[in-house]
Amino acid sequence: MEILITSHHIADLKTHLTQLKNKGLKIGFVPTMGALHAGHISLVDRAKKDCDTVVVSIFVNPTQFNNASDLASYPRQEEKDIQTLKENGCDIVFLPSAEEIYPPGYDSITIDLDPIENTMEGAHRPGHFNGVVNVVSRLFKIIGPHIAYFGRKDFQQVAVIKEMVKQLQFDIKIATVETKRDPNGLAMSSRNLRLSEQQKEEATILSQVLKKGKSWANTYSPYQTREKMKTYLSESSLELEYLQIVHPEDLTDLNQYWVEGATACIAAFCGDVRLIDNMELVEYT
Repeated sequence: MEILITSHHIADLKTHLTQLKNKGLKIGFVPTMGALHAGHISLVDRAKKDCDTVVVSIFVNPTQFNNASDLASYPRQEEKDIQTLKENGCDIVFLPSAEEIYPPGYDSITIDLDPIENTMEGAHRPGHFNGVVNVVSRLFKIIGPHIAYFGRKDFQQVAVIKEMVKQLQFDIKIATVETKRDPNGLAMSSRNLRLSEQQKEEATILSQVLKKGKSWANTYSPYQTREKMKTYLSESSLELEYLQIVHPEDLTDLNQYWVEGATACIAAFCGDVRLIDNMELVEYT
């Protein structure tokens, strides 16, 4: 199948997808904000294994940014992204405008995400997850995929999406793909394009402290592990925003006792670039 590039035409995309679904083909969907890297391609690869047709959207969603300068500086490289997707077997690229996603009269969706959204990203980026819910639910309605793919690096976002699917009763499976990392351990992110080579090296402290936490979890309580991780990180050049060890499902803080799937989540600034990462400290048995 030749790649279909749809810039501003939801109707054309829906017509094409309906034809594919009528043939019994399974649709896999990878929503992105562009500036694609190997982490995104790992989602495409997983979708290709599971599905007959892979759709990737590229849309920098303004409603999930609570910082205008962050939105303005978010890397955009549409032509390069399209070529990357062509080379990696993507079938359809959806390139909507903001007006197409949020047309006049668009009814904003609000769902109860407590307690998932009231911590970490939600606490530090007010309104962020409301923006995520609105854009992803809109894309789900437009594309109607059988399976949608998200990276584990956005750990809290995945939990929000799963809750949204449950509450809005989407018949869509959510598949989570492990975080892709550079050889030095830095989690791949579109924001890494804004880092200098020196900053990329400095930012490896994030994966290092997560690995330390995984080791310390064998001996110490969640609270003690978290404090040791904070002390370790304080010796770096990065400015910590939060570091929490949370329950894998409701994202409540763990302090005294460990649970299976306990995950450390971290956000920090390297210069003016905000980076996030996470790691499961206690694996499921």
